[in-house]
Amino acid sequence: MSMNNSAAVVLLQFGGPDSLEAVQPFLYNILNDADIIDIPFAKVLQPLFATVISRKRAREVREEYEEMGGKSPIVEITHMQSEALQSSFDTILGQGAVSTVVGMRYWNPLIEVAVKQLMDANIRDVVLLPLYAQYSRANAGSSFNEWDRVTKRLSANFNERRVKEYKEHPKYIAAFNQRINEALKRFSDPSDVFLLFSAHGTPVDFVTGGDPYSQHINDTVNAIMNARGYDHPHQLAYQSKLGPKKWLEPSTTDTIEKLAKSGIKKILVIPVAFVSDHIETVQELNVEERENAVQNGIEQFEMTEGLNDSPLFIAALADIALAELATLRPDLIARSVNV
Repeated sequence: MSMNNSAAVVLLQFGGPDSLEAVQPFLYNILNDADIIDIPFAKVLQPLFATVISRKRAREVREEYEEMGGKSPIVEITHMQSEALQSSFDTILGQGAVSTVVGMRYWNPLIEVAVKQLMDANIRDVVLLPLYAQYSRANAGSSFNEWDRVTKRLSANFNERRVKEYKEHPKYIAAFNQRINEALKRFSDPSDVFLLFSAHGTPVDFVTGGDPYSQHINDTVNAIMNARGYDHPHQLAYQSKLGPKKWLEPSTTDTIEKLAKSGIKKILVIPVAFVSDHIETVQELNVEERENAVQNGIEQFEMTEGLNDSPLFIAALADIALAELATLRPDLIARSVNV
């Protein structure tokens, strides 16, 4: 990709292992992040903690990635999103006016790679666009903090705009409803389908500490259902609990069991906190929770496809980025009038 331009949009994402050998160091990077796991005397103890736990968990997690083909799909999907967004910019602003760059938090291509790409291309004007619609210190917050550490270490100076959230952007909400409608067609009679929104959880002390993530998730679910006219019963639950702390509730596992006991027979799961299919959708939801549902008497369990490179979602990202570019580089936006 040529980057002989003066502005760029950096897509910030979680990342995932690109091989089975990458599983343990990928886990280490996550566990060594104080924005996710905050332990006493973190600077001294956290690397040791991350080493011990990542080695302990690596075998089990490797088996899950083996079942997925030996790697996470999130890197390829993120590059697909980047390419689709690049095509949108080229159409709107003209060929090569703005570049898209990918920076992953926990595995390649890391944020440091993205920063070096921008430095090598002499790009100064940058929009940081996290692929997290709801803000938490553990998602976009962690990526922003890593960006700051890397740019300081490399003495990189950018004119920046940072997107914190886009939880109710109309095209983002429309993209979710398009996925829901597609999935509902798999049911012979979709009228009695229960919509279960599943979001990655966080420790409750994040919430009490002022983290807005849980409220943002609720806002997104409400926006989706409002756009649908509340046409199905629905509930929000949380998945992926890690560690001994109390996490957001109810859990997705417990919710499925309770829905089954209440007589619900058809469930459509919507991974509402994710914009890409990865281990927590492909494996945790579509395999483990599917087994949980079947064991508890659910007759039909379906899951929506991730937003991935949905044209509506890409259009949402383009709108969000262009709004920031209009402030950062109004000359580029003015150019689009003549394209």
